[in-house]
Order: sequence, then C-alpha cells, then structure tokens
Amino acid sequence: MMEKDAKIYIAGHRGMVGSAIFRKLQREGFTNFATRSSSELDLRDQVAVSEFFRQEKPDYVFLAAAKVGGIVANNTYRAEFLYDNLQIQNNIIHNSYLNGVKKLMFLGSSCIYPKLAPQPLKEYYLLTGPLEETNEPYAIAKIAGIKMCDAYRAQYGCNYISAMPTNLYGYNDNYHPQNSHVLPALIRRFHEAKEQQAPAVTIWGTGTPKREFLFADDLAEACYYLMQNYNEPGLVNIGTGDDVTIKELAELVKKVTGYKGEINFDTSKPDGTPRKLMDVTKLANAGWKYHTKLEDGIALAYADFLSKGELIVQR
Repeated sequence: MMEKDAKIYIAGHRGMVGSAIFRKLQREGFTNFATRSSSELDLRDQVAVSEFFRQEKPDYVFLAAAKVGGIVANNTYRAEFLYDNLQIQNNIIHNSYLNGVKKLMFLGSSCIYPKLAPQPLKEYYLLTGPLEETNEPYAIAKIAGIKMCDAYRAQYGCNYISAMPTNLYGYNDNYHPQNSHVLPALIRRFHEAKEQQAPAVTIWGTGTPKREFLFADDLAEACYYLMQNYNEPGLVNIGTGDDVTIKELAELVKKVTGYKGEINFDTSKPDGTPRKLMDVTKLANAGWKYHTKLEDGIALAYADFLSKGELIVQR
C-alpha cells in the first residue's frame, strides 16, 4: 500500500493518462508529488533524468509519459516513435532502480499484441506473431518496456509492474487533426462538420474494424488499484471487455455532438488491425471493473473538448 505521505512521480502528468492518475491520487489524499512538465524535463535526456531522480528521490513512479499518436503519426514518424519511447522508459526505469523507488507502474498499449492474434487478447499472446505494421515501432518500444520491468524484477528484485490499457479517451485528450487517435479525431471532425453545416463526414476505411474504448479516469482507477494490490511480473490488460465497430463509434459520436449530416467511408484508406479486444479476466480476478459507459464517456470528453475552445483548434 502506498503511504499517504510518500513522494510520487507521475511521468506525463499533464497528458490524458497522467492527469487522470494525478486527479485520482489527489482524491485519495496524496499531496507529495514530484512533477515536471516536458519543457522543464526532457525525459529523453539521460543526464537530466538522472539528476531529477537524484534530487527528488520519489517513492513511487507511474510511467505514463510517451510519444503517442494515431495510425498516420505512428507510420509517418517511425524513427521518433521508436527512439523517443525507448529513451523515455529506459531513463525512468533505470533511474528508478538506481534511486530505490519502491514500486513502478509501466503503462503500455494494446498494440503490443500480434496483428492477427486470437480475440479477445490474453496477456500470454505477447510475442506470438507479427505486429501491425503501421504502429510496429511504438509497439516494439512498449514490449521492450515490459521486458525491462521484468528483467529488473528478476535481477534486482524491483517491484515493477506493467499495465496495458486498451484504446483510451477522456479529459485532456489530443485532438490534433492528423496526429490524434480515432475517437478524439472523430469528436473534432463531427463537431467541425456541425459548425460548418457540412453535408457529410468521411471516415477512413470500411468502418468494420472493432475497437474497445476505456475512459481515462477509469484507467486511473485501475492503475491506483493495481499499485495498491498487484505485485506480479508480466503484464495486466486494462479494458472494458467490450468493443464496437468504427461505424458504431462514428454513429455514437454523431449523436453526442448533434451532427445531422451523413457518414461516408473511404475504403481506399487503411483499416489497421481488424480487432483489438482485451481479455480482462486477469484484472477482474484481481478485483477491478470499469464503470463509465461509452456514450456517457464520449459526452464527458466532448464537453471537455468544447471547454478548451480555441486551445483545441491551435494544437
């Protein structure tokens, strides 16, 4: 159990995942945080990260910092996604060991699993087949992070755990028109289509791939639960155990945003992985289940999008 006066470092505390974890810990009564923005601390810089850990000596670390994006970003900036993510996690995991961090949680992604793995995705499917080509560099970095946590546990006795969330959305999401994930991208596109009274919104692909979505504040609840109760090697899936087609998702976003036009699909564009449903049996057996329904979560995310106003447009 994390002590209430323990010093906690959330790498990426301003991002969607990190900020959700930050809010959860504050609600639970934690007040001793070591925080640095990306402008204050470049996590790719080995010397800077080493000095930060030496000065702050955090007791617990949530590694939620990463270079992230959708299909286009992953496929366009392949070198950056591999290099940046390896540097970030290598620096934080190694310096956590050097400075006696009591427990670390490494956060990955469902893209670590083989492209054509059986559904739903069980934890032991890791490294059983080829990855989805478009996000392979990011996936390889995250797989390396999982294995690094296990290696430091095996060699040094470090209590480092790995959690693999499904597709996430929520407060402080990235709504960049080219570099965002599918759900925030749809929220922005349907909102702009409504504002411009556009007759139709065109979605990449066939609309048939299925995706699972978890509200980021639910993820934060799961992360807190695991940090308090889980101390095993390997990885734990975090998700809902339910999925929807991209077409169904688009219809939900259309409903929530109030857009009245048509939805078209550009079948010349890639679909990505056919399905990525997480098997959450391990997490359920550990004692945790999500609670935010998809339509309710989209409504909360859309309200957050609207509250950002011009800040969203400029990103």
